[in-house]
Amino acid sequence: MTLPDPPNAPARVLERHTIGPIPLAERHGSGKGLFGIWLGVNMLPLTVVTGAIATVVFALPFWWAFVAIVLGNVVGGIFMALHAVQGPQLGVPQMLQARGQFGARGAALIVVIALVMFLGFFISNLVVGAQALHHVVPGLSVTAGICIAASISLVISIFGLRLIRAIVSLWAVVIGALVVMSLIWIGTNGAADGVLSGEFNAVGFFSVMAIGAVWQKAYAPYVSDYSRYLPAGFGARGAFWGTYGGSVLSTIFVMSLGALVGAAAPGSEPMAGLGNLLGGLGTVVLLAFAVASASTNAGNIYCAMLNTLTIGETFRKGWLPGLRGRIVTTVALHAVGLVVAIAGQGDFLVNFKNFILLLLYVLVPWSAINLVDYFLVRRGHYDVEAFFAADGGRYGYWNWTALGVYALGVAVQVPFAVTELYTGPIARAIGGVDLAWMFGLVVSGGVYYLLARRRPDVITEPAQTQAVEEPAPVR
Repeated sequence: MTLPDPPNAPARVLERHTIGPIPLAERHGSGKGLFGIWLGVNMLPLTVVTGAIATVVFALPFWWAFVAIVLGNVVGGIFMALHAVQGPQLGVPQMLQARGQFGARGAALIVVIALVMFLGFFISNLVVGAQALHHVVPGLSVTAGICIAASISLVISIFGLRLIRAIVSLWAVVIGALVVMSLIWIGTNGAADGVLSGEFNAVGFFSVMAIGAVWQKAYAPYVSDYSRYLPAGFGARGAFWGTYGGSVLSTIFVMSLGALVGAAAPGSEPMAGLGNLLGGLGTVVLLAFAVASASTNAGNIYCAMLNTLTIGETFRKGWLPGLRGRIVTTVALHAVGLVVAIAGQGDFLVNFKNFILLLLYVLVPWSAINLVDYFLVRRGHYDVEAFFAADGGRYGYWNWTALGVYALGVAVQVPFAVTELYTGPIARAIGGVDLAWMFGLVVSGGVYYLLARRRPDVITEPAQTQAVEEPAPVR
């Protein structure tokens, strides 16, 4: 038996909504709010480490690395931020919308993949943040740092999206100022030789571009989770630019810092190298990064929670989780992440990160199908109530057209894929340049558009924006 949340549930303090549509009366926020949270989302040690790949692994001179980072993020950010438009219109989490393309149960496969990716990033951030903290406080083990980071994330996650947004936006200002100071400090204190070292190489340049683009694409399953509370009449332009501007700007700055550190201190682990290069300022910067990583990591678990509940509702129709379901799921996910992070401090973490990169390849076709369906096929017209129908409503349980195109989109990337676990034959032939995500986007989106226009379930008449009240939550 399921029970509703008690009337005195602290809804104003603890978020009570989960995967159900956000009632119109509770919509709030602006593009500035989206800009703030997306500016802070990338202020992480993991972003620094990723940027260092350009100059350490691919040996690019800093300025060529900077150009590749900018181009990759500018292009990839477009496809990521387009998903933000869907949140205000539909009022439901990002991956739940996949039911409109794949069917109620067909979408479950995509949701599971996204869930694993969210957990993967949560675990990676726990470890990298704990390593930064260990560098500042050597007497504190990495394991202890992981436990502290997970505890901070858990407390923030319990309160929900409102607190996550506030804290992430705050760290955007703090870390942003420290990143600018660090760039100036390193650039004016003996880093010139490192900046100019190395030679341009096409493989490195295009690979770093791909890293930037895929970094942005990796956020696609998050986007409407953050924008779904915006007013239903909120303009598409504001949702897009708030998300795009914040995410692209912060990633470029923080990845560029990592590339500069890699060029100036190529023999060091990036976060340790950053601390050493900054001298006395290094302790402050690393400590801030470590605490920020623990705080903003709550966003990964928040989205993982929404996906977990989406999977549960898929096979238990009529069950709409409320406050208790959100909290129990959040605690369970933190426990799983904590155990894996502690076990994966060594080489396993590297392999796990490679696995996450493979998951990104299989999410690219979903993104293409979702965007084409929303903007070109249905033009934003969805029956939101049907997402929760016991029989799948007009979208059914399975959409074999979308699933077939999705499989094609994954398969077409295989010859172009470049990872430490596998490199495709075409990628090897062109020197290891990673073009897989481009082909995944173009083929999936193009083929889906041609086939989906003939589907009988496509809504052709104007449809209302989600205007119904959320069904009574149950725990």
